[in-house]
Amino acid sequence: MIEVLPVPALRDNYIWVIHDGRHAVVVDPGESAPILAWLTGRGMSLTAILVTHHHGDHVGGVADLAACYGCPVHGPGDEPIPCLTDVAREGSLIRLAAPELTIRILEVPGHTRGHLAYLGAGHLFCGDTLFSCGCGRVFEGTPAQMHRSLSKLAALPDDTWVCCAHEYTLANIAFAQYVDPDNEALAQRASVVGALRAEGRPTLPVRLSLERLTNPFLRCDQAPILAAVGHETGRRPPSPEQAFAALRAMKDRFQA
Repeated sequence: MIEVLPVPALRDNYIWVIHDGRHAVVVDPGESAPILAWLTGRGMSLTAILVTHHHGDHVGGVADLAACYGCPVHGPGDEPIPCLTDVAREGSLIRLAAPELTIRILEVPGHTRGHLAYLGAGHLFCGDTLFSCGCGRVFEGTPAQMHRSLSKLAALPDDTWVCCAHEYTLANIAFAQYVDPDNEALAQRASVVGALRAEGRPTLPVRLSLERLTNPFLRCDQAPILAAVGHETGRRPPSPEQAFAALRAMKDRFQA
């Protein structure tokens, strides 16, 4: 029986743990202490580390954990990942014996040049590419790359659980409602998310089907988003790709 859960780290990061009760895999350990405590408290061993990209809040704990458990580190080959042992590439599979799990690798550049996502046990570990009701900033890639990456993720099955690396949902909803104020599913999501955060509970994971209904960055081909971008820029964007670029720029400037 595989279980997936988030372990809070740093200010607003989640380190995702995939385990079978005895063995665990972690995704994007930005620091080691929370994971060491979590594993020790449950008597579990760490069998692999998955890294989506090289930013410090995603790799800060890799070296300590790899040294402690002697486990492999999977990640992008063209980014400076500490202790990298296995280069992960588009379409290849990571087959783990414990926990018994097969993980598919997706290349999703945009936030960084070599950003990866991992798909396994019905869960998508997408780092800083896709956030709930939002997406990551475009740092090393281009808006066109980021749009293609998000489109790739949005094409996954409806029942995929989205496991983002940050607790940004509430702030993202503020912008989403600014550009899509008449979205009833988004209004309902805002109510649920507000209640969860008031109780100090995670808003993740979330079904991809709900993201497609409420995330403006996955809806750049739909009339409300095109209209909002057109109102902001003075012209209707001629393509979803250009709508995404304008929408991301709007988000960068947005203040709730």
